[in-house]
Amino acid sequence: MVAPPDNDVIWARSLHHSHNGSPALGGVSLGVRDGEILAVTGPRGCGKTTLLHCLSGQLVPEQGEVWFNSVPVHTMGPRLRERLRRDRFGWIAPEPQLVPELNTWENTALPLLLRGASHREAKKTALEWLERLDIGTCARQRPHTLLQGQRQRIAVARALAATPTVIFADEPTATLHRSDRTHVLRTLTSAARSHGITIVLATHDAEIAALADRTVPLLDGRRVATVALPAVSDTEGRAACSLSV
Repeated sequence: MVAPPDNDVIWARSLHHSHNGSPALGGVSLGVRDGEILAVTGPRGCGKTTLLHCLSGQLVPEQGEVWFNSVPVHTMGPRLRERLRRDRFGWIAPEPQLVPELNTWENTALPLLLRGASHREAKKTALEWLERLDIGTCARQRPHTLLQGQRQRIAVARALAATPTVIFADEPTATLHRSDRTHVLRTLTSAARSHGITIVLATHDAEIAALADRTVPLLDGRRVATVALPAVSDTEGRAACSLSV
């Protein structure tokens, strides 16, 4: 194995993975610099989610290497990868994955509590992030009483509250209205820059991709030089691309 560059917090080489025999990634390589906001772009089904799962240790690629801060992730066992995700990574899914038995602030504080933070410290931090995302008034409500946009803001607050090294965000605003999307993205990106958090963001939305420092386009599980993303109102449109050289 060849060690990755020192300034890359995440580095991957020649990732291959398939689902039920269908290729999802076909030799993807990339590096993510410390503190960078990187957008992985492309149409639905191009391999963005699979790539984020491999980079974050949720999936072990069938071939290839994934490194975090010069430590190989692809050779770690399940327990070490679980600890890495708990202690160093944050995750935002397209649909908010909240614990229904917990209220808003408890869901937000959960990563901190799992790391051993005191109840008082975790609650204080959770409430601060909920206020920043304009959902502080819902702190004691359960998820089922909230709107979809409110639940997704909780998911974003939860990812930010633990101040992870890297946040992986898989289409984090796909289910939100435009006004919610703008506010959530502004909070996420500004918080990342002010706290030095690296973000790897998957999106098929050109407007969202424009917020990133750099983009990595995918098509059919491979990196391409360019990919024309559909407009927000036509997300199911076809994407035009040219192969990278």
